[in-house]
Amino acid sequence: MLPVSLNITLMLSGYLLVMGYLGLGLLIMRRHPTRPWTAARRLAPAPAGRGWPELVRRVVGTALGGYMLLVAVAVGYYHGVAHLGRRFLLSAVTGPALLIGITLPAFLLTSWVATRRRR
Repeated sequence: MLPVSLNITLMLSGYLLVMGYLGLGLLIMRRHPTRPWTAARRLAPAPAGRGWPELVRRVVGTALGGYMLLVAVAVGYYHGVAHLGRRFLLSAVTGPALLIGITLPAFLLTSWVATRRRR
């Protein structure tokens, strides 16, 4: 039998714990509903502002928030669990920054098209 590395064991146990808690929560909600469920009238909230400045603010805010979360997870895992060196952490920070810089114009264009179609 092949030995399973500590990284795989930690990842699998964390995944199983999260999925178990979510499943338990759904089971509890199903057995003891707090209120009757009603379907949402609208999936997306109404836009708070209009125009290019608001669209750019939302797109850049989403991209930066996602980047910060990705970097926090990468640094936490690779520094705290895997104990890899500084050069790898530098790569883990600059690689996603490059990807966000490349994809941000496409994301902005897609958001603009989706906003135009909603009107």
